Amino acid sequence: MPEQAGVWRLRLPAVLESVDRFQDLAREAATACGFSPEALFRLELALEETLVNVVNYAYGEAGDGWVELSCSAGETGELTVEVTDGGRSFDPLSLPDPRTDATVAERPIGGLGVFLVRKMADSVSYRRSDDRNILTLTFRRPAEAAGGR
Repeated sequence: MPEQAGVWRLRLPAVLESVDRFQDLAREAATACGFSPEALFRLELALEETLVNVVNYAYGEAGDGWVELSCSAGETGELTVEVTDGGRSFDPLSLPDPRTDATVAERPIGGLGVFLVRKMADSVSYRRSDDRNILTLTFRRPAEAAGGR
């Protein structure tokens, strides 16, 4: 349930076991915004990739980290999702797109998750503020789900 109209927020330890609870919150927010199953799938996939990367890489060996997920509904039905962590500084948008024309043997390991997030979300931005990484993903509701064509 949103803590205020159109805003959902959850802060949990940065562990894989938290991912399902974050997904549940995002699903609740997207459903409240009228997202179609296809749009919901895009959101869930992008969010899972993002959260797993934070869990696996943001805090290194210490493992004492946290992640906060904030979802806010826009007036036109878009959903803005912010993933915030206090881990080491890392701008995933600074990574180049992987060579999708390369064979599996030619590709380095990693990098496809960030590429996938960029493709699934309608917009993605990153900022570092107060020693926190803040990745903002925006998902627009498809026109047919919003009642237009």
